[in-house]
Amino acid sequence: MNDHAAGESRFVSRLTRDTLALVLAGGQGSRLYELTRWRAKPAVYFGGKLRIIDFPLSNCINSGVRRMGVLTQYKAHSLIRHLVRGWSGFQASRREFVEILPASQRVGGEWYMGTADAVYQNLDIIRTHSPGLVLILAGDHVYKMDYGPLLAWHSEQSADLTVCCIEVPIEEAAGQYGVMTVDGNNRIIDFNEKPESPAPLPGRPGWCLASMGNYVFNTSFLYEQVIRDADTPDSTHDFGRDIIPSVIDRYRVYAYPFRDPATGEQGYWRDVGTLDAYWQANMELNHVVPPLDLYENDWPIYTSQPQLPPAKLVFDEPNRRGMATESMLSAGTVISGGTVRRSQLFYNSRVEAGAEVELSVVLPDCRIGAGAKVRNAIVDRGTQIPDGMVIGHNLDDDRSRGLRVTEGGRTLVTPDMLGQQLHYTR
Repeated sequence: MNDHAAGESRFVSRLTRDTLALVLAGGQGSRLYELTRWRAKPAVYFGGKLRIIDFPLSNCINSGVRRMGVLTQYKAHSLIRHLVRGWSGFQASRREFVEILPASQRVGGEWYMGTADAVYQNLDIIRTHSPGLVLILAGDHVYKMDYGPLLAWHSEQSADLTVCCIEVPIEEAAGQYGVMTVDGNNRIIDFNEKPESPAPLPGRPGWCLASMGNYVFNTSFLYEQVIRDADTPDSTHDFGRDIIPSVIDRYRVYAYPFRDPATGEQGYWRDVGTLDAYWQANMELNHVVPPLDLYENDWPIYTSQPQLPPAKLVFDEPNRRGMATESMLSAGTVISGGTVRRSQLFYNSRVEAGAEVELSVVLPDCRIGAGAKVRNAIVDRGTQIPDGMVIGHNLDDDRSRGLRVTEGGRTLVTPDMLGQQLHYTR
């Protein structure tokens, strides 16, 4: 390593050690409908064995940001349980931790009223850690990102606030993302939260610059802005709606484009906020060369899961053969004479004799009964598909049975929809 590279490495290392990450994980994820009935969106399962919250937390660990707080609110029990089981092994003596910061009416007796208010209500805790920078992260997106270069870039620009951004088709961004306009130095000159008619990128019609919901703040600047916002009566107390638009004219606010360091192209990032987007992002992982590689060793995604035996495929008879192709099978899965194609089976699920599962996401602890046929479906945790039931082949039949069919033609199945009243907080 040359002296310049070594200097950059030390520079980024000092910044990451002096950074506190706050992961905003209180969202309901209402567009996922019954999939978030018993869990917050960041606790939703993804990728065969993970939960969505594992991505920003793993990014922090891999980036060298070892001080993290997770702000929870909506139906947080399963999320908190996951964090305690999988993310509590840090050494406080080394200034490494994952703290759970639930909405607890710390200031004024209210729950979190917005993203900025969630940070405001934890200012006393932030102050105890005395960070130089605060990295605020959305807890409900799927991506791999090294935050070190982001922190270094923020410092090099002498920025007060940096907003991570990606280029998004206008029709996809409309009403969904914060959209910004930048000058030739990537300084933000306009910002609108979820506009119905996003401003296009200059020279690239049909595309706009969208916020990823990730921000870097100088700590003193963060304190100043969330306190000012808390004292503003008509504010919605949201970073995108209130704080960012109010500071771009008076302070140094920059946009940081998220790029793949190897190719320079835009990095992989998915907002799995709808059932169709969730299904599609999971299906992408089954490709021979997936856009998100969970198998690379230099950027692992950490998680917690039960200690289970390996997946098993049993029976090899003409009319009863356990088989899986172009699929991901997690620990404890048993394919007992059934067939699985281009699907994901999360841990401890079972496919019985003669059953067929295709293009589906099957969450933990499910059973696909003998002779059942499941296609283009999302099967929620603990669902027991009865023997012979057919799902995803006739969408009108699915609707008539009370199953949810998406605009894209995928079927969501939960235990409650089949009269299986588990009422577990999972």
